[in-house]
Amino acid sequence: MADSTSPVKLLARVFSAQESGLTLVIVLMMIVLTLFGGTKLKLNRVDVGADETITLYDHAGHAHEAGALADRDIARAVVTAPDGTERVFTGELGYREARGQRFLVVKREVNKFLELENIILVMTSASFIAVMAVGMTAVIILAGIDLSVGSIYAIAAIVGAIALHELGTEAGVVSSVGLGLAVTLVVGGLCGLANGVMIVGLRVHPFVITLGMMAALRGLTIIIPQKIYSEQSIGAFSPAFTSGFFKKEYAGVYPVPTIIMLLVALAGWFVLSRTVLGRRVFAIGGNETAARYAGIPVGRVKIIVYTVMGVLAGLSACIYLGYYGSAETSAGTAYELKVIAAAVIGGASLMGGRGSAMGAVLGAIVIQLIDNAMIIFEIDQSWNQVVMGAAIIVAVVIDQAKRRIASG
Repeated sequence: MADSTSPVKLLARVFSAQESGLTLVIVLMMIVLTLFGGTKLKLNRVDVGADETITLYDHAGHAHEAGALADRDIARAVVTAPDGTERVFTGELGYREARGQRFLVVKREVNKFLELENIILVMTSASFIAVMAVGMTAVIILAGIDLSVGSIYAIAAIVGAIALHELGTEAGVVSSVGLGLAVTLVVGGLCGLANGVMIVGLRVHPFVITLGMMAALRGLTIIIPQKIYSEQSIGAFSPAFTSGFFKKEYAGVYPVPTIIMLLVALAGWFVLSRTVLGRRVFAIGGNETAARYAGIPVGRVKIIVYTVMGVLAGLSACIYLGYYGSAETSAGTAYELKVIAAAVIGGASLMGGRGSAMGAVLGAIVIQLIDNAMIIFEIDQSWNQVVMGAAIIVAVVIDQAKRRIASG
């Protein structure tokens, strides 16, 4: 008889894990989008230096000076540097001169999904949701809920934007990033703390408290910008905060949001699976009464978890400010649905007692792939909320079915 450490048993445990199933779903979704998403024509601009020469070739192979051929007649373009180095371009080409600058327009067909910019966009958009979904997973493990997460995200973004705007555009990386993080994390943390204190102190169900906070904070995100700037958006941040850090380019991509998402996932995994706080969270979600008799400070743990949820919403808001360079009053609208969906799809049980940080991140990626699929297949975005709601229902039904099978 094979023991539990045999390769077969270990392999079975790996593939039965929630994260493994989600990873498989993500891979299958990516394959489907790659194969059936189609292609699109992408235009790339290639700048030509003032000391470089351009030679255009027609379909018969005859050379012409720059500007002497219509775009449809250009078969090949050669850009020659002063040292004789050549850059050769083929395919659909165009030549332009504007404001003293010369450049080629290179048209090429790319896969709608596998195109690098699209992949980075998916991961970046997922990071805003995933960072909050890690905190939401802890809340749901407690058998709680936080409907105010989108509004906390929005109010943290608005207050952070005001601070960064007042700091000015000349601020350096340390001062701007430090201020942005400090303000958004503190605002988010205070909102989360207020949720936790009211839930524990007033002994009211989290649904009611966070629903009220959602409405109140959303109202403040509209009132504050209008009272201070008479505007619905706040921008004009230091470039050091945006392109200098959160949207800093490396090899043609912007990896900072994705890196932060992975770091938060690792931190969430460590706290939930390797610390006393994590064990207490699972114990309370599994049986709150038993946890109280076991001496666990239930109220304190709940306040800590809701505060962390707020801090992570503030962190996500800071990433949003750094990536887009402004905050709008509509920021975070309907994010509570996506964040809860990510946590539930990631394996968090709404009955409490089960969930994982890594699953939350994978759930956020699944949700963003669904959004991306709707864009690629040109499905009306009005159906987005319908799909998200259906995803939550399916995830809950599957979770209930697994519980019945396990208990039977």
